[in-house]
Formats: sequence, structure tokens, C-alpha cells
Amino acid sequence: MKEFELKATKVENVEFINKLPPNTKIELSNKYSYNVGYSKLNTCAGEFRAEIFDKNSPDTFRLTVIYKGFFATAPDTEKERLHVATYNALFPYVRAFVSTLTVNSGMPPINMPFIDISEQSIYRVQMPDFRKDNEENS
Repeated sequence: MKEFELKATKVENVEFINKLPPNTKIELSNKYSYNVGYSKLNTCAGEFRAEIFDKNSPDTFRLTVIYKGFFATAPDTEKERLHVATYNALFPYVRAFVSTLTVNSGMPPINMPFIDISEQSIYRVQMPDFRKDNEENS
């Protein structure tokens, strides 16, 4: 098995505000965040959040998408490596969704620029195992 395999994707949430008058020029700004949750069963779920908005008037144009990917992973694959690889695998799906949504809304398609996260710091937050705590308190 490779380091991971994409098993499924899902759009979790979409918020789209488009109150632009026809033929209005806008200056887009993008914000991305990506988080991965790992399980002990050699699976993980990545959550990609993309925000695209008009820098000058975010109340007039804003698109927020939360897109999830579900992956099978090889045992003992380094989590930082999986984080980058799953981001790279999920990004084209998010980009295609945003482009399709915007063109179907009657505007030119928005093509999200790719951001290479391989050289960026990845912050790891270890979440407590609540199942263990609940078993002890039962």
C-alpha cells in the first residue's frame, strides 16, 4: 500500500454570498486551513477550509467551503508527511468544486491558487482520548 489512499470526499458546508452588481470588478483574497484527524484504525480524515472573498467588500462577495476527505493510511506513516500528502490530494477536489460552483452561479470561474505547504510548519495538537476517560467514569 502507498502511504495513503483517498476513499471518499464530501462537502461539509458551503456559505456563498454574491451580492455583486453585474460587471463589477473585485480583488479576491484567499485563506486556507487544513486539519487532519487520525484514528488508530489506519485511517484519517482531512478537513480543508477555503475562504475566498472580496478584499474591499467581503460582505458583498464571500465563499466559504468546508470540504472533507477520508483516507486509508499505511501503518506507521509519519503524520507530518501524511498531512502534506493528503492536503495535496484533496486540493484539486476543493478547487474544482469552487470553480464549478462559481461558474454555475453566473460568474467567471474562480480558480484557487495552489499553496505549497510542504515547507510550512505543521502544528500538532494531541487530543485527549475521551473514550478512555468515559470508561473510567462509568
